[in-house]
Amino acid sequence: MMKSRKPLLTLLVSGSLLFAGTLLAQNQPMSPPPPPPPTQNTPPPPTQQAPMTAPAPTGQASASPQQAQVTINSSVPPVKDAGPPPDFAQLSGGKGYITEDEASAYPPLANDFLHASGGSKHLSKAAYARWLKQR
Repeated sequence: MMKSRKPLLTLLVSGSLLFAGTLLAQNQPMSPPPPPPPTQNTPPPPTQQAPMTAPAPTGQASASPQQAQVTINSSVPPVKDAGPPPDFAQLSGGKGYITEDEASAYPPLANDFLHASGGSKHLSKAAYARWLKQR
């Protein structure tokens, strides 16, 4: 006796429809850009001086729009040389570890304390030695 082919046919049709739907979703035509706004003649500036406006109430700011080109220049500041790294005993104060407050005595270590300590609140002598090698 032959098995029914309806489940196989149903699976094949639903898979084809799903695949076709994803292909159609990817091939949507690009919508055309919106038309530019109509050009309007701007009225000439008033010849009379406008009366002074009342100051803005407290807590509110007002500004008049000005059309000016703004240029922003940014750069990374030069790195300050912090000097040679101090000895572990000097930073730890004789203990077997360095805390984040003690690490602030050497700015490069203070900036990298979480990485050097592996997220811990203390930095061991071995971890300090590894950090010095990575610098």
